[in-house]
Amino acid sequence: MASGGASSPALAALLLLVCCVSVAAATKYTVGDASGWTTTGDYATWASGKKFKVGDTLVFNYAGGSHTVDEVSASDYAACSSSKALSSDSAGSTTVTLKTAGKHYFICGVAGHCSSGMKLVVDVAKAVAAPAPAPAKAPAPAADTTTPDAPDTTPDTPSTSPSSSDVTPKTPVTALSPPGKKSTSGAAGLGAAAWAGLVLSGLVAAHLAAF
Repeated sequence: MASGGASSPALAALLLLVCCVSVAAATKYTVGDASGWTTTGDYATWASGKKFKVGDTLVFNYAGGSHTVDEVSASDYAACSSSKALSSDSAGSTTVTLKTAGKHYFICGVAGHCSSGMKLVVDVAKAVAAPAPAPAKAPAPAADTTTPDAPDTTPDTPSTSPSSSDVTPKTPVTALSPPGKKSTSGAAGLGAAAWAGLVLSGLVAAHLAAF
């Protein structure tokens, strides 16, 4: 509600400014100047050199009831005929606003007055279109300020703790010669019972060493 109320005075001021500029830009012409609209006027000379444009006004001053201001077609202008007049007024002071570009034809509809020279043609220039505003530039895309994740450069540390099975030395089992045969050192063979005892002792020792 606050924004709408604040914009209303600004909008009204803008419209007023546009209206003032339009009024200031339009030109008011008094036909025949001080002589007015009469049978003795030279309106071709009066109109020459003037640049009429859309929005300008023509003011016809004359004695009311004695003359008329009739806007007619080009053919009726040439024939001084007001039977098919586009508009007609005899009030004594007629104001005509030039609303369209092109030629506009005016005569006095009283018999004999048009042929006496009471006729006027004005050539209205086309309105100049205001230049189109330049298209608004698209805003530049915002820069990406997000910090990328740093790569993980920490090398994997291999485990250096050996298992207990890797560090426990194993006691080799001493190979014994079978009974009745000599060992490689030349010692005498042992009896079967003694040989079995030695084998058992070696197995037990090896077993205990493993723990």
